[in-house]
Amino acid sequence: MKSRRTFLVRTGHGSAAVTAVPGLPDAAPAGPEPGARLGPALPPVPSDPPDVPPVPVIPARPAEPPTIPAPSTPDLWAPAAGPVIEPLFTRAPGLNWAGPGGLPQPPAGETTGARARAPQAPTAPRAVPFSAVPAPAPLAAPDPRAAAEQPPTARDIELIRASLAAVEPVADRATAHFYALIFLHHPEIRALFPAAMDVQRDRLFRALLMAARSADDPAGLRTRLSALGRGHRRYGTLTSHFGPVGECLVQALARYAGNRWDQETELAWRRVYRLVSSIMIEAAEEAARTSPPWWQAEVVAHERRTPDIAVVTVRPDQAYPYRAGQYTSLETPWWPRVWRHFSFASAPRPDGLLTFHVKAVPAGWVSNALVHRAVPGDVLRLGPAAGAMTVDHAAGSDLLCLGGGTGIAPVRALVEEVAQYGAAGRSVEVFYGARQAAELYELAALSELARCHRWLSVHPVLSGPGAPGSGLLTGELPETAGRFGPWAGREAYLSGPAAMVRRGVGVLLRSGVPPERIRHDLVGDLAAG
Repeated sequence: MKSRRTFLVRTGHGSAAVTAVPGLPDAAPAGPEPGARLGPALPPVPSDPPDVPPVPVIPARPAEPPTIPAPSTPDLWAPAAGPVIEPLFTRAPGLNWAGPGGLPQPPAGETTGARARAPQAPTAPRAVPFSAVPAPAPLAAPDPRAAAEQPPTARDIELIRASLAAVEPVADRATAHFYALIFLHHPEIRALFPAAMDVQRDRLFRALLMAARSADDPAGLRTRLSALGRGHRRYGTLTSHFGPVGECLVQALARYAGNRWDQETELAWRRVYRLVSSIMIEAAEEAARTSPPWWQAEVVAHERRTPDIAVVTVRPDQAYPYRAGQYTSLETPWWPRVWRHFSFASAPRPDGLLTFHVKAVPAGWVSNALVHRAVPGDVLRLGPAAGAMTVDHAAGSDLLCLGGGTGIAPVRALVEEVAQYGAAGRSVEVFYGARQAAELYELAALSELARCHRWLSVHPVLSGPGAPGSGLLTGELPETAGRFGPWAGREAYLSGPAAMVRRGVGVLLRSGVPPERIRHDLVGDLAAG
């Protein structure tokens, strides 16, 4: 049994950025002609098995579950907490009315509305002097709170999209002003955010765009917002935080929307934010009944595949549910409150271990720490699993998988899961892309799987300089896969750099794959936050 020193983590300096795999550079495509038959999978590259250190013991499970806040709905109309302001003239309520009690009260037994009267016999009308006719009572102003509690209308969605279009050119200033308002008026919320706010500011506007663009798809919007709500638990977000955040958001948008902002637009934003926050709160509270806000996971193996790519295996402190093809957010002890997304590189295992493929990107805080600093014994934190790039094993459709760089990780997990459930007559085509042959670090393992399972074919693709003459397929990954189409009838899965995934979607659409059968998770854009 290890001593309590196992709980200590190493700290030190690192560098900063997002965990995107660098895009594959453009190169003149070369390879087989359209319709050409695919050759056999590349034989495995011989390599010596790595030395894996003994598995250490991980920290014990927390003794008490996290505190769950009582469910509530944020009130964007509630004033911010502050000092109590006393009336200047306490003896003149008519001049300085400060609330109930400052206006004349109705007689006892009567309500503030119309008085109840007993039926009376009609009487003949009589002339009344004009001066004696009372002025008509003013119409009651609509209650803004009640109006904001109504569901968004089609008109509200139009106003929100128009105001977002006006804010988009100055999104950096608008989001900076939004966070400045939060940290100034609610400094207790600052501790939930990382020290560097550059990436966080970008995420906010992407989230707003997602909500506006998905308004016509309520089911899809609820799915994305629910994942966002569950993911926000790892930051320590409470139900009480949503109200102040929404009020600061409205103020920031009002400042930068220009002539696109009026009372009607403000009401539309309050309605939409109320809907968004209620979905996120509901999902967070539902998840809190069955899972912790985060998992502690100890590094049990760290294998360097290339100078800047490592395969990291961790053991969580309790059962971690996920599906092959999904991803999680991960925090290191060297950069608190900085979370980055990584896909699972294996299907769920009986021993509960989780594997990730990590590429150290320039200025990448988390990726460089995981590749160059992490060693067995270090303790990381994991958020909940997210993503919809999963396989429907009941459908039995043939699969087409494109994995670029470390984007091969979820593809490898999908192949393993298909093998576990049984292919059931389906075939799986995997196109694995990299710039140079040395970067195809997972090719040997995939080729071994292809030799064991006749339904699997693996096709490596190189796009970098020096690729021609290597004996492998050459060209950009999406276009190379497209040349072997059409792929109609396939379920397509794409993972890798965002530019590659977006280009791949277009290629697959032209190859006959319907849009509803193309699956990908552009992690980092928004889904988990």
